[in-house]
Amino acid sequence: MIAISGVNKFYGIYKALSEVSLDIAAGEFFSLLGPSGCGKTTLLRSIAGFETPSSGDIRIDGETMIGVPPNRRPTNMVFQSYAIFPHLDVEQNVSYGLKRLGLESAEEKRRVGAVLEQVRLTALGKRRGHELSGGQRQRVALARALVLRPKVLLLDEPLSALDKKLREEMQTELRSLQKAVGITFVLVTHDQYEALALSDRIAVMFGGRIAQVATPKEIYQHPRTRRVADFLGGINFLSGTVVDTAGGVLAVDTERFGRLKLPATPGLMPAGGKITLGIRPERLRLLWDEERAEHELQGRVVDRAYFGETTHLSVQVDGLETPLSMIETNTYGADDLPLGAPIRLAFDPDAFVPLAEDEPEERIL
Repeated sequence: MIAISGVNKFYGIYKALSEVSLDIAAGEFFSLLGPSGCGKTTLLRSIAGFETPSSGDIRIDGETMIGVPPNRRPTNMVFQSYAIFPHLDVEQNVSYGLKRLGLESAEEKRRVGAVLEQVRLTALGKRRGHELSGGQRQRVALARALVLRPKVLLLDEPLSALDKKLREEMQTELRSLQKAVGITFVLVTHDQYEALALSDRIAVMFGGRIAQVATPKEIYQHPRTRRVADFLGGINFLSGTVVDTAGGVLAVDTERFGRLKLPATPGLMPAGGKITLGIRPERLRLLWDEERAEHELQGRVVDRAYFGETTHLSVQVDGLETPLSMIETNTYGADDLPLGAPIRLAFDPDAFVPLAEDEPEERIL
């Protein structure tokens, strides 16, 4: 549905986008994820037509969008500020964009009614914009965009103004709505958990470039670089030395974790070279009482944070410069472990991921 080829965007000598190429399938829920200033909103606005690439091409459904104004593109956009007209009711807000199409009154009413049913606002059709809650305003903004039947719906952090509970509820609704309408959604967000929960695929961006594109599971469990791994949630980094790459297996000697054998990534690191490995906190496990594991370490608790159903522990292991982070459910009393308590933890060698070095950012010409 969307084909982005070699797109660059310059603001004077500042490079906002650098050789961005990306394909987004029809009916896909796709997320652009990254920190503030990474270029994700610039890319979204370029798809919408509010920004013009300095070079490269953007095609939607096979047709180039270069030179096509926003109102002539098969897209619609939901912004961070929903821009609901406070003096109009819900039906009038939703039908506002239909006025220029010259539809008959009956058809206009039918389309507004259908889209309000999709976003579960039928009962609030006569309520004024200033009488709506945050979640209701967000649904009105979605309905107003969807009533024009775009091929692509662009969402610029539409949930950022909501509180945590409502945001989680709206994430579920947004995903269900996308499945129901079946069109392509492109979401910009800096919230990695939101991207993981909603997306079919995610593009992680840094410094105006795409660092990795993959499914949520792939990008979380097998990040390509240290920076991607760190941005996608908590992770422990470990230095190692590659001793062999024969037979598609990467053999790495590490401090305290011994020799690890991992699937080799082509071109990642030659034998004898230094490499960084990562392991997620939830892949480390506490061993209780007489419990034993094939691979285990001893350490002591140096910090603890309670999160209701889980406790996040910081564990110092002799020989490691940085304490290990681990997440343990509170079923057996992890939340009661005192600081300084000696513990044993188990690990699975297959849980380690080899990470490539990040490309340096060069954004000033």
